[in-house]
Amino acid sequence: MDISLFYFADDASRAEGGRYDLLLDGARFADDAGLHAVWTPERHFHPFGGLYANSAVTGAAVAVATRRVGVRAGSVVLPLHDPIRVAEEWSMVDNLSNGRAAVAFASGWHARDFVLHPDPTTAYPARKARMAEDIDVVRRLWAGEEITRVDGGGDKASVRVYPPPVQRELPFWITSSGRPETFRMAGELGGNLLTHLLGQRPEVLRRNIGVYRETLAAKYGSAAKGRVTLMLHTLLGPSDGEVLELIREPFTRYLASSLDLTSRSGPTTDGIDELLEQESQALLRRAFERYSRDSGLFGSVDTGRRTLAALEAAGVDEVACLIDFGVDQASVLRGLDLIADLARA
Repeated sequence: MDISLFYFADDASRAEGGRYDLLLDGARFADDAGLHAVWTPERHFHPFGGLYANSAVTGAAVAVATRRVGVRAGSVVLPLHDPIRVAEEWSMVDNLSNGRAAVAFASGWHARDFVLHPDPTTAYPARKARMAEDIDVVRRLWAGEEITRVDGGGDKASVRVYPPPVQRELPFWITSSGRPETFRMAGELGGNLLTHLLGQRPEVLRRNIGVYRETLAAKYGSAAKGRVTLMLHTLLGPSDGEVLELIREPFTRYLASSLDLTSRSGPTTDGIDELLEQESQALLRRAFERYSRDSGLFGSVDTGRRTLAALEAAGVDEVACLIDFGVDQASVLRGLDLIADLARA
């Protein structure tokens, strides 16, 4: 079981300075402590995750601040972008990191994000269908192939990526929130898989991993196992009780921000503001109890070991610890020492 760090903060609109201190301090710690990778996402137009509008930019920062830890996008929302541009940016990160870059691709889900696309009303409904085709373009460019497009003069032009990446092949993941179809797609494409427990229970995760590995083996042979990375909200401390009390208020606030974003994810959905306050608070209490109990990595190192053992039995290869969900920075940094202890154990 590999242990990594993952970032998805809900503080984009609060702090006035030092917004990326925890990212860089944590990345340097991960590098020195022998953790596996540092993941940063792509989010737009909302405080929830809004520190991370471009994973290539944060990836470049992590690359130059570290020496050995993997530098990963978790995830690039590929249908928002020209795949040529994605290949260019991540080839630069691969060079800055001397061959440590990797990318998880996602189809996107929030309609508002697609204001970035030149043709949003067409791109949003077609986002899942286009993703496999665009991944193929990124991978071909990464391998040194040329892509033909029409240029500004109306002529056909062949382009390739400069600088060429350090790695011969791009390590890539497909991101899934829990839909079996996406797990199956990852297997069909021969990619790794990035997922989380916010949209699926542990028993559902086990079944979905089975779907992924069966699809992978059917297409690429029984030796193809792939790699499953699970993002988990994480805080380790001296005891389960102390950690639970420490996360209760900030994690509930974090879940509220997530719910606000999710409630506005489509063009016709109602917002959380239209829910009765009593109903929304009850929902948040239930969400906290569920996620703190069986959908996070919370508690002592001994509890963490048991959690990781169960996840390994379910088929998880790597846990990406999401550490920036609102707990004060000093407590998070103290918890990193325990994450390192867990990784060594």
